[in-house]
Amino acid sequence: MKPDLSVPGKRVLITAGASGIGRAMAETFADAGARVHICDVDTAALAELAAARPTITATVCDVSDVAQVEQLFNDVTRILGGLDVLINNAGVAGPTGRIEDIAIADWEQCIAVDLNALFYCTRLAMPMIKAAGGGSIINLSSAAGRLGFPLRSPYAAAKWGVVGFSASLAIEAGPEGVRVNCIQPGIVEGDRIDRVAAAKAQAYGISLEEQKRRMVQAVSMRTMVTAQDIANMALFLASDAGRHVSGQALPVCANLETLA
Repeated sequence: MKPDLSVPGKRVLITAGASGIGRAMAETFADAGARVHICDVDTAALAELAAARPTITATVCDVSDVAQVEQLFNDVTRILGGLDVLINNAGVAGPTGRIEDIAIADWEQCIAVDLNALFYCTRLAMPMIKAAGGGSIINLSSAAGRLGFPLRSPYAAAKWGVVGFSASLAIEAGPEGVRVNCIQPGIVEGDRIDRVAAAKAQAYGISLEEQKRRMVQAVSMRTMVTAQDIANMALFLASDAGRHVSGQALPVCANLETLA
């Protein structure tokens, strides 16, 4: 039987959905027939997306703030009337530096956005997805969630945490028809990886061009991936074609061998 990657009428919430990977996922799901609601802290990006894609609804929300997450889910209930798919996409790069040089506030902020926020959203989404008869939760981890990442310990710690959270929740929620997976992007083209590369180049005392060369040399296919590659995987996992995939950490990275 031909796989069906459409998601007609599915009610989908995507955090940090106004730009980058989040926007690619929002547009991909909307094009596949879903009703999509997003949140973001970037009001300019939200306004631009609203103008370009008015059917995608939105809430301004910092998902590391419990009170704002509660308001987000009030909006989701009011606008979508329920939930079938949650995509925990929000994340920050965190500090770059040796562990002894990382400020406690920078560690805490990275964990708050990259791990705590995932819990805040999932605990409110789960009853809604169960009430819908089951569905899909997709968490964004990273290649840093399967490899060591020197000078980026806070980020790696959070992204390994996402893997453990997802695997545990898949076992817990599977009997009620809820699939839980995480995606592990590799080096994704765009502004965010440019900022990470610049910080790493400064930490190593090399040029930005040399740092980017090192990064791609560590990929078997010698290429970065795109936001659309990540969106395609998310759509597969949420669609009927992925109905028996759960508890998995799925790299989309062109086989990233090591993080430098």
